[in-house]
Amino acid sequence: MAIASVITPRQESVGGQPILRPLPSAQCRSVGPFVFFDYILPHDYPPGQGMNIHQHPHIGLSTLTYLFEGELLHKDSLGSEERVAPGQVSWMTAGNGIAHIERTPDDLLQAGSRLHGLQVWLAMPKPKEQDDPTYYYFEADELPSHEEGGVRITLVAGHGFRQISPVPVLSPTLYAIVEMTAGSSLLIPDEHSQRAVFLLEGEAYLGADPLQARTLVVLEEGVEASLSTTSSARLAVIGGAPLDGPRRMNWNFVASDPALIEQARARWAVGDWPEVPGEAGRIELPSPSRRD
Repeated sequence: MAIASVITPRQESVGGQPILRPLPSAQCRSVGPFVFFDYILPHDYPPGQGMNIHQHPHIGLSTLTYLFEGELLHKDSLGSEERVAPGQVSWMTAGNGIAHIERTPDDLLQAGSRLHGLQVWLAMPKPKEQDDPTYYYFEADELPSHEEGGVRITLVAGHGFRQISPVPVLSPTLYAIVEMTAGSSLLIPDEHSQRAVFLLEGEAYLGADPLQARTLVVLEEGVEASLSTTSSARLAVIGGAPLDGPRRMNWNFVASDPALIEQARARWAVGDWPEVPGEAGRIELPSPSRRD
């Protein structure tokens, strides 16, 4: 039995975009460095509508956006501005403080568009939590991929399946998109102590157990797991080394020390924060009663 737990995500809306969020949950606070997992549900926007997340802050985490359909505009307080398309990676490391926006690009806003993808947060190791922020962007053809026996693996970040991604992760990490044809199989090795599988679409089995679509299946540590399919399927596989201690999450802040979160809240509340060039709108600090 390779399954440790199954997490049913809660449905939410972020900036007008419906998402499913299995992490964090009461059952599982993290898988490797992953402390936040949003599945951006396939969603059609008519002309004049789109996702729009105004300027907001982060500390102590890295965000990674990976899309299957549609495009998003990323802008941050470092002056970065990138249009993120399917198969590309937007990698932002907050460190001691960054602000950013994400929205549907203007031309797609006017024409109408469809959005579908994933966004994850990875907690930074304690010694690096107060490093200066950085931003990196990778084209789809910069990510390693391998196809064999009806299984195509794209390594989005970290290392695994005999591949290494160029994304500059800060701790041992596994993040792969796996596309399988009907009747194919894949062994998930135990090279990372913590691992989880999210079935995006199709029908698949973990050993003899059918996977329920759009749930996060956390695997037992130290056990190889075998995936197989009865139809074409697409999955996300995440994992890595356990965090170097517990993390507190509060609004958009992640930290090992609660004092860092209180400082960040106070700074954002009074406007003592780097601003995104050309952006006036911002998301205000939630009241204390809305803390996680």
